[in-house]
Amino acid sequence: MGRYIFRRLLNLLPVLLGISLLVFLFLHLIPGDPAVVLLGDRATPDQVEALRERLGLNRPLPIQYLEFLGSLLRLDFGQSIFTGFPIIEEIKIRWPATFELSVAAMAIALIVGIPAGVIAAVKRNSIIDNLTMSGSLLGVSMPVYWLGLLLIYLFAVNLKWLPPSGRLGTDIGFNFEPITGFYVLDTLLQGDVALFRDAVAHLVLPAVTLSTIPLAIVARITRSTMLEVLGQDYIRTARAKGVLERWVIFKHALKNAMLPVVTIIGLEFGTLLGGAILTETIFAWPGIGKWIYDGILARDYPVVQGGVIFVATTFVLINLLVDISYALLDPRIQYK
Repeated sequence: MGRYIFRRLLNLLPVLLGISLLVFLFLHLIPGDPAVVLLGDRATPDQVEALRERLGLNRPLPIQYLEFLGSLLRLDFGQSIFTGFPIIEEIKIRWPATFELSVAAMAIALIVGIPAGVIAAVKRNSIIDNLTMSGSLLGVSMPVYWLGLLLIYLFAVNLKWLPPSGRLGTDIGFNFEPITGFYVLDTLLQGDVALFRDAVAHLVLPAVTLSTIPLAIVARITRSTMLEVLGQDYIRTARAKGVLERWVIFKHALKNAMLPVVTIIGLEFGTLLGGAILTETIFAWPGIGKWIYDGILARDYPVVQGGVIFVATTFVLINLLVDISYALLDPRIQYK
């Protein structure tokens, strides 16, 4: 297992190198000069040239890429053109918000999606099956921005049960000092029940909105793989031996049906960690996705480069963990 993990880590290097090259080239193909954007249209050519010199934009592209690659190896993502704040510090501040939201959304997707898929497979062609599949189709097709605004209007504006945006209320969280950046965890560590409830309340609506697509996908994949496994000979043998139906479903069928589900979970979780731009924008959630989007609009090259590289690395590592988890689910898998 250790040798396999080491070999996979080595295989990740060309992937990350290719991602860094693509990100670097794509950003330089975008029309517009960041020096002009930063200084404004009234800036003189001398001012623009001086800023390009300071930012290194007037050097040949190969030299710029090598300098960019060297800074990545030192974990130096540079500074924002507009704010002057180090990119790595921005990531440290914003990534916990995205991670907390992604974990909550994925938890909802798994808690609801896997049982829904199992029940739909066991009750195949029944009303429950039809309702489950119709609901999953609706979840995939429903625009996230529309659902988010609808939930805000219903639960925040009309019923006033939940807050519409942010991570904490401005009144109750004014003196709050985060420890890890994960507000739900930090409020528990500080033993503040009121802040904990407020953090959870702010998390509910964006997490539910973000969970709809992965929930629907997990439910559909679970149903299809369960139907395939339930038709296997060893399932019929277990039933013929008089094994309880719940043991047949959960011990024999579900465990063997989880490999494709785990793959989908890894891909969806990696996507969520990349930042849900629409969800974070609608709910004013200060995460990675909204930050990168703002950097694209402002042509803030260091922000976009550092953010995308970080997101890509996270996604690749999540997929590595998914591959390793296969051996835990299926002992027949041997890593040689």
